[in-house]
Amino acid sequence: MKKLFYDSAYIRTFEAKVLSCEKGKKGYEVALDQTAFYPEGGGQPYDTGILGGAHVTAVHDVKGEIVHYTDAPLAVGETVTGEINWDRRFQNMQGHSGEHLVSGLIHAKYGYDNVGFHMGTEEITIDLNGLLEWEDLMEIEKKANRIIWEDREIYAGFPSAEELAHMDYRSKKELTGAIRIVSIPGGDTCACCGTHVKTTGKIGLVKFLTMIHYKGGVRISLLCGEAAVMDYEKKREELQKISVLLSAKAGKTADAVEKVKNELTMTQAKCSEMSRKLMKIYADQLNGGNSKICWIEDGLDMTELRHFVNFALEGKKGGIVLALSESVNGGFSYVLGSQSEDMRALSKELNGELSGRGGGSSQMAQGTFFARKEELLSSLAARGFVMAD
Repeated sequence: MKKLFYDSAYIRTFEAKVLSCEKGKKGYEVALDQTAFYPEGGGQPYDTGILGGAHVTAVHDVKGEIVHYTDAPLAVGETVTGEINWDRRFQNMQGHSGEHLVSGLIHAKYGYDNVGFHMGTEEITIDLNGLLEWEDLMEIEKKANRIIWEDREIYAGFPSAEELAHMDYRSKKELTGAIRIVSIPGGDTCACCGTHVKTTGKIGLVKFLTMIHYKGGVRISLLCGEAAVMDYEKKREELQKISVLLSAKAGKTADAVEKVKNELTMTQAKCSEMSRKLMKIYADQLNGGNSKICWIEDGLDMTELRHFVNFALEGKKGGIVLALSESVNGGFSYVLGSQSEDMRALSKELNGELSGRGGGSSQMAQGTFFARKEELLSSLAARGFVMAD
């Protein structure tokens, strides 16, 4: 099979003879005498498109043979026209060439190797076997974009054995036979089977998104070309919305967010203190003298229930205090406390009776009961709990 994408990555349509077509698990498996469809490999996704009127949904290299997976059969011996989904192909070309440029610059300056590369639908990731700081990465980004704007020509081909012997190129594994080299002047020289743009200018733009520590090195995420521009536009729109919501200029949104955050922290602290005081008021209103008290109030969280139980125990309102509040996730959140009896054992018993889950210490346990309210109140009454007004 002749691989037309090695003749030129810019071939969009071609004609080929159908050598075989068999029904498979992923549709129909078609082999041609030549193809411009790139199979998945080397971190680059496969091409999609149209072949003889059928949709090409995937392309894979199976034991050296390129198999096209289509949604309809093709007649063996027929000459068909193939049409590449050019938007997908060109975006992959921009991304793959951009990855080479970035990896080459990092290797040249820091000596790190690209040990993992993936072109996903949302971003491109590169795994490096060494550590970088974000400032280092920004310098690499600046240099990569300078080379892009200089529109340097990219070589992609099969050098002779003699030429190859004098080349210093990157490769992830030992290679034999004809070796395809992709070279960016002043940027990178690497063994690669993928499709690439003709000049660095057609990469358009390289933009790093994130960097995390990963397996002793770093994982970098980036976008190239149109994908990077669209990502910028999406973030610009988000920033504009935030700017309007905060009544802040686009360049001052971080300051505005920090101000709102500080105000929210102060408000939450005030609300927390007011809530604590309210729980004490509720606890103080309880009638004392009962060994087991059950109190129910809607709309409370675990912290508020714990405050109530603590205040009720401190006020000697009961030997055992159970506070309940209907949970937004269903069931009843509970906190169970005592200054003299083991709450772990009682919590376990109640969980068994009331389809609950949870636990805690000997003095306080918490969790959720998933029984119906009628069943819950009946079970607690049978255990001697007195419902507080």
